[in-house]
Amino acid sequence: MNLVRAELLKIRTTSTWWWLAIGAFVSIVLAFAFNAWVASTVLGGDADTVGLGGEQSTPAAQAANIYTSGQYLGLMFVMLIGILMVTNEFFHQTATTTFLATPRRTSVIIGKLVAASLLGFFFWLATTVIDLVAGAAFLTITDHGTQLGEWPVQRALLFNLLAYAIWTILGVGIGTLITNQLGAVITAAVLYLIGTQVVGLLFLLLSSLLDTQAVVKWQVIWPAVASQVMISEGQSPLTPAWWVGALVLAGYALVSGVAGVLITRRRDIS
Repeated sequence: MNLVRAELLKIRTTSTWWWLAIGAFVSIVLAFAFNAWVASTVLGGDADTVGLGGEQSTPAAQAANIYTSGQYLGLMFVMLIGILMVTNEFFHQTATTTFLATPRRTSVIIGKLVAASLLGFFFWLATTVIDLVAGAAFLTITDHGTQLGEWPVQRALLFNLLAYAIWTILGVGIGTLITNQLGAVITAAVLYLIGTQVVGLLFLLLSSLLDTQAVVKWQVIWPAVASQVMISEGQSPLTPAWWVGALVLAGYALVSGVAGVLITRRRDIS
């Protein structure tokens, strides 16, 4: 717990997390406005306008989408926090001091993983409170009720928490793999923002070549897609079940955590 508190102190006493928190807040505002427009359109009877139908056009599905507004960029921000928790040690040349103070490197990385998960929880809590207050007001005004008693909505909120915790762990894993701070941040951001679009395009091309749309479901192997799948309600025929996304993301967290420990234990720190 001393290691965890030390890691939280390192983040709390720098301005980096403030900038990331501001970015997350801006992304929530923009995403909420868009999701509210989509919900208004769908629940108003014009679901075909935005290409939604079936279970996706139910009040519960739209409420789940509204209450998780800002997840896409929010996950990237918490991933960057996880990366900075590791790369800051090398950027500021404090890694040697850290490992001299705590020779058991496994304990240091586990401390970072736990601290990262706690930070992911706090980010989730702050963003969820904003979404709940604004979303409940919007849905009540539009005469659809808060929908908070519906299991699909509750599940989306819980799995959104899991996503925030896992993406901070993934950030720590990336930081142990790429110790150069600028390189790690740019690589992770590009893979998250651009890589997700490229993966989607590649699977669409592959489905066209193989003449089967079932291939599109396999893009869930990409973590950013898995995060969206596991909080979605009323999946289309081209989207796997929510639990598939949860299992994929949990697998990434396990591999990332173990890899972070093993790499750090073997790395030469000087």
